[in-house]
Amino acid sequence: MSVNIETAGATSPRPVRPPRAAKLPKAVVQHKRAIAIFIVPFAVLFTLFYLVPIGYAVYQSLLVIERDGTFGQAREVFGGLAQYVQVFQNGPFWQSVGRVLLFGVVQVPVMLGLALLFALLLDSPLLRGKRFFRLAFFVPYAVPGVIAAIMWGFLYSPNLSPFTAITQNVDFLSADLVLWAIANVVTWVFVGYNMLIIYSSLLSIPTEIYEAARLDGAGQARIAWSIKIPLVMPAIVLTAIFSIIGTLQLLAEPQVFRTFSSAVSSTFTPNLTVYTTSSIPNVNLAAAFSVVLALATFVLSFGFLKFTQRKEGK
Repeated sequence: MSVNIETAGATSPRPVRPPRAAKLPKAVVQHKRAIAIFIVPFAVLFTLFYLVPIGYAVYQSLLVIERDGTFGQAREVFGGLAQYVQVFQNGPFWQSVGRVLLFGVVQVPVMLGLALLFALLLDSPLLRGKRFFRLAFFVPYAVPGVIAAIMWGFLYSPNLSPFTAITQNVDFLSADLVLWAIANVVTWVFVGYNMLIIYSSLLSIPTEIYEAARLDGAGQARIAWSIKIPLVMPAIVLTAIFSIIGTLQLLAEPQVFRTFSSAVSSTFTPNLTVYTTSSIPNVNLAAAFSVVLALATFVLSFGFLKFTQRKEGK
């Protein structure tokens, strides 16, 4: 049987090679100098005023003071974790930590609840004079903390307050009430700041959502509870984290109240303990206090953030 070679060659299929994958061009970063101009100043300032002080504090906390004899010249030598052993054995410091934790458990929810209420009022179409109330709620934050503490200290003082009918019957500067008197000052100062953050988040909510809710028959209270509060929850979490950090850094108010009340000791709050210890001077122990306090602040704030994220994910 004869086979036509030309016909066979013409009809036999040829292997088809798969097309080569097109090589994507490498991403070219343009304007590198412009990016560096924006990043380098921040990186320099962040390093100088954040990373370097933290590193120096950790370094100082690892040193101890040694003397040759009772009146010998003092010198700093490496002491390992000796300062941290003193920190964990220092009863007044941990009492101050427990005091500010109690302060935060009560004061932070009250402050954020008022901030949320004021923000909802400002966002409500039923409120008149929004500009006035927005300014009135925020003005206390413009008052420096020291000035606010002095002002409230005079108001609490039985002999100086214009409200003697109250202050002579209720001793706000006593050991039982002075912590909550300070909490009132902190709330008065920072509620407007937190209100502004929540109110800004409310303004970003599309108005179409409110219109749809009104068409379904929802009133202002129902809209606030079911729509506004869930949508501004990230802003509330943010203000809560700021408040936790600020609670553990409480210093100005109790330091001012020491001049009005003997119930406020030099170790009333952790930061006041650090300030007093560094004034002795015992800089190395104060640095160890600071490092432990910074770690505690990080653990509490980060733990709260992870807890809220887990709650939102459920």
